[in-house]
Amino acid sequence: MSSFRHAVKALIPTGLFKRVEPFGHLVEAAIMNIRFGFPARGLHVIGVTGTNGKTTTSFMIHRMLVEAGYDVALMSTVAYGVGRDITPQAAHMTTISSPQLLKQIKGFKRAGAKWLVLETTSHALAQHRVWGVPYEIAVMTNVTHEHLDYHGTFERYVNAKAGLFRIANRHGRRFGVVNADDPSAPIFQKSINRSVTYGINAGDLRASNIELKPDGSRYIVAIKDTRLEINCHIPGEFNVYNSLAAVAVGLELKLNLNQIASGIAALEGVEGRMDTVDEGQPFSVIIDFAHTPDSFERLLGDLRKSTKGKLVVMFGSAGRRDESKRAIQGEIAGKYADEVVVTEEDDRDVDGNEIMAQIAEGAERTGKVKEKDLFLILDRSSAIKFAISRAASKDDTVVLLGKGHEKTIERADGEHPWDEMKEVREALNGS
Repeated sequence: MSSFRHAVKALIPTGLFKRVEPFGHLVEAAIMNIRFGFPARGLHVIGVTGTNGKTTTSFMIHRMLVEAGYDVALMSTVAYGVGRDITPQAAHMTTISSPQLLKQIKGFKRAGAKWLVLETTSHALAQHRVWGVPYEIAVMTNVTHEHLDYHGTFERYVNAKAGLFRIANRHGRRFGVVNADDPSAPIFQKSINRSVTYGINAGDLRASNIELKPDGSRYIVAIKDTRLEINCHIPGEFNVYNSLAAVAVGLELKLNLNQIASGIAALEGVEGRMDTVDEGQPFSVIIDFAHTPDSFERLLGDLRKSTKGKLVVMFGSAGRRDESKRAIQGEIAGKYADEVVVTEEDDRDVDGNEIMAQIAEGAERTGKVKEKDLFLILDRSSAIKFAISRAASKDDTVVLLGKGHEKTIERADGEHPWDEMKEVREALNGS
């Protein structure tokens, strides 16, 4: 937030500020578009929204189009760039401010981009930060319990995300891709002229013969009279869904079946998304950005099935964010994991011990006991070392959640440099 907005926020009551803030963003977006000459015009924009899976789905679509020869740019939580020239994203947010976003888009066009895959959050939509961006294809991954601290109700949260489909309905293809297995699917379908659905239990495009493996998945999707085999190199059933969304986009763009299958198979991984760490240790270590109850349920459910030995999970929950999810996260972790390690995760100016206690309350509902199979360690570096020390067998798995790709950690005194992968490698090597 700019210093000007900080000053305004200090003068206006919180409730009123929340009501007028979107108008301020809209004015800013309009002014910046005029200043930069509406840089997104002429680009074919594919927007991806949802609670979980936005980043991986964006990467899959982008890589598929790159492999098919498209001049395509990517803007996501993790990285941005054109074609294969991708740069890590330093910003601590998914859809950056209007001035930054428009500058990036202008740079993409100068670099020759004709297409853009843009990961788009509910905040960006509710605050009109993407005003002036002509989305043509809208993709919805899922909508679950998240960001209610900002939106107030789940209905407002869903409506904000459906805004992407309403914007896309005014431009170009007016086409939507919707997860049919998500209860909110009808809302998104009603928001756009044409749509295709996908899923495992329902949908126009449905995955069958699913084979989940430690290094990815393989499944069949029926397309008219053809059965297309998809190989996804990112593990988890949730990435079956993400890749199905990419398949739907490929079909809409008239890619042939080989281009779709080879494009999805070409993506080997996404930083901080089911990222495996191998330093020669006998057990498995995985880093993932999961930080919502739904992503916990999906990820830990999959890992429980594939882990023959002990499953150790370490995570925290952000300060000044939705408090109600903390105990839920603790309960889900306690249900699936043999041992739970609770730590910091962008506590900001909130008491980290209080956050950990709220998480622990949920884990204790499942029978977890402090200092036996539930451990509270505020310092994240120490927590990583401890979690790793709890594994020994080749069948054990340690999963570290919540930070993923992020390069800073926010504490009461501000942002500090952070690299989860580096911390894990040092812990595994005894540094």
